[in-house]
Amino acid sequence: MKNPVIAVQDRSQQRPHWQFLAKRVLDYGGVGLGLLLLAPVLLIISLLIYIDSPGPVFFRQERKGLSGRTFRLWKFRTMEVNAEARLHELEALNECEGGVLFKLKSDPRVTRIGRILRSTSLDELPQLFNVLQGQMSLVGPRPLQLRDCERAFKFDHQAFEQRLTVLPGITGPWQIAGRSNLNFEQMLKLDCDYIEQWSLPLDLTILLNTLPAVLKRSGAY
Repeated sequence: MKNPVIAVQDRSQQRPHWQFLAKRVLDYGGVGLGLLLLAPVLLIISLLIYIDSPGPVFFRQERKGLSGRTFRLWKFRTMEVNAEARLHELEALNECEGGVLFKLKSDPRVTRIGRILRSTSLDELPQLFNVLQGQMSLVGPRPLQLRDCERAFKFDHQAFEQRLTVLPGITGPWQIAGRSNLNFEQMLKLDCDYIEQWSLPLDLTILLNTLPAVLKRSGAY
């Protein structure tokens, strides 16, 4: 795959500077409040993962973010330690339409606690630290893993590159619209529409609708 870094321009530079600053204030304020309120939850989840299966509590994976730069995304570990090495064994069972993303509802690599964390999206909470590091925002297109990036680029390189013009997010339009119930083409359209129509009220609306979407567990694997 050609590296999309070359052709991608940071969309934040095309908007008034105060809008970018307002988004970052929302990010840092939200992360500060989130870590304060969720500290006991983070500790309990860490202990449950440690007790449930051998291996580290956290999982880090390379993803593509703003301008195609690679960064390490933090998650609570929901799979067995050798899950990445086993991916090729399961490709033939991929349930995602078109095979761009990898989705398998009964993935044998997922641990007992991991199934609960994934269905409730609690495994995503460590990405608050990615926001603090400036690698992500609270709201934006989800950052794709490298396997998915290669296939997404071939599927629609223009839409894929447009996703890289803004910071990726912990939540976004795809999460509140149904997640895995939507195909990859629908996901791309939602993300591109979000980028074109972005505003601070839109981010607030998505944040407010994220919790109800998570509680309904619609499209969660």
